[in-house]
Amino acid sequence: MDLIKNTAAAIKPVRREWYDVAQKHLDNLTKPPGSLGRLEEFARRIVAITENAKPVLGKKVIFTLAGDHGIVDEGVSAYPKEVTAQMVLNFLRGGAGINVLARHAGSEIVVVDIGVDHDFRKVEGLVDMKVMRGTRNFAKGPAMTRDEAVKGIESGIELADGYVRKGYRMIGTGDMGIGNTTPSSAIASVITGAAVAEVTGRGTGISDEALQRKIKVLEEAIQLHRPDPKDAIDVLSKVGGTEISGIAGVVLGAAANRVPVVIDGLISTAGALIAYTIEPAVSDYVFAAHNSVEKGHRVMLETMGLTPIIDLGLRLGEGTGAALAMILIEAGLKIYKEMATFQEAGVSDEIIN
Repeated sequence: MDLIKNTAAAIKPVRREWYDVAQKHLDNLTKPPGSLGRLEEFARRIVAITENAKPVLGKKVIFTLAGDHGIVDEGVSAYPKEVTAQMVLNFLRGGAGINVLARHAGSEIVVVDIGVDHDFRKVEGLVDMKVMRGTRNFAKGPAMTRDEAVKGIESGIELADGYVRKGYRMIGTGDMGIGNTTPSSAIASVITGAAVAEVTGRGTGISDEALQRKIKVLEEAIQLHRPDPKDAIDVLSKVGGTEISGIAGVVLGAAANRVPVVIDGLISTAGALIAYTIEPAVSDYVFAAHNSVEKGHRVMLETMGLTPIIDLGLRLGEGTGAALAMILIEAGLKIYKEMATFQEAGVSDEIIN
């Protein structure tokens, strides 16, 4: 628990004067002020996060954290839990959506077993940070103990810290876990105060009947456990997931190191919301990659004051949206660093009224 407290204590809101530094330079580039829209916003944020007028992002990594969920016993997913382990192996072979898009974005992928209900033994390339072999069915009891939830967050912090030490300067989050939209929706409802039906979607594409069952299961589970919305670890332990806890730790660790972190969809955003509940200043360091079709996603983003970068109807997870958003964030920084100023280009910056 000390690691979480010390990491949270190291997170400070970004200093506004660095936005001004970036804005002054952006306004001196060969374009009308603000004409590159959100690309300019991305550059401003990177300058402010890094406190560097000429930031270099360098190496990028996306952590795809995998875990299983006992709640699938309640019929809340269209797929069996065995798919989690099968997809982990697919990631390691390079055959999944995240592999394709991360290659395109020039990002490394790190696949982490933080809670899969499978013995991978020694699979090459897989990072073993297993907290438990799948969470318990939170329709009947808490998903995790408080200690297990803490261990998951600490694992994520250690991941972020380790890769920052290796020189990585942009971190993305992704997930894999059959049934994990259910705990994510539970977290969304508890922390934001929204009704379960307002934040619960179809996940892997369940039927109308299964969706109603999923909503009922969540309503009853929240009533059973009564998690404290102000105590992130209480929420996480009662209705969360191991990969969500790990993502929360990654977000905290990145923010403490003044490194931008790009969160993916519903599950990554649930992890970020846990981190935000621990230390609200993390939102200054988070880029919301996209707006998922999952209903609870936007509700959580709005709670943290985050605006999604793209809206492409994505709902895969894995870190796919984060990979795409990284390309645009880097584009904004390249504009900031490589575009000529009026003076350099010999172009008049005089505006005729």
